[in-house]
Amino acid sequence: MIYKKIENSIGELCKYLIPIKHEYYLGNGSRVAICTLSSIKLLIEISNDTKVMNNVAIVGRLLSENKGIDKIIKYCLTNKELVHLIVCGKDARGHRAGDALIALSNNGVTKEGKIIMSKSPCPHIMSTYEEVQSFRNRIIIHNLIEETNLNSITSYLDKLG
Repeated sequence: MIYKKIENSIGELCKYLIPIKHEYYLGNGSRVAICTLSSIKLLIEISNDTKVMNNVAIVGRLLSENKGIDKIIKYCLTNKELVHLIVCGKDARGHRAGDALIALSNNGVTKEGKIIMSKSPCPHIMSTYEEVQSFRNRIIIHNLIEETNLNSITSYLDKLG
């Protein structure tokens, strides 16, 4: 409990000391989402590619292994046509959010919300066990972590149809 309060306080402090814009871009598709993890340059490249943006519902980044994953789960469950989530780009060393997202997809969570077998330092999410199970049953995660080449990602996206 105290750890969570300290973590939240540090998070609030960082918003002011190291402001990071929360960026995502909506596309014209409905079945595929792309997560570029900590690769901001890749996020911008994808958002500027009209062909890609016409085929994806959303492209965004993921920097944290907890609140960020909760937001992805909520978005995916709200957008019923969404089927695929491509996870690409560089994983942030400290948080290892990509690792946590893949572990969530492969192994799920405990009843307390801890992502099973994640290497992240704080892999606890607020989404309910049922929400996580619905997410895991409906969304296919495509693990392209470390891939930052737009052409490779576009080719992969084309294969999903």
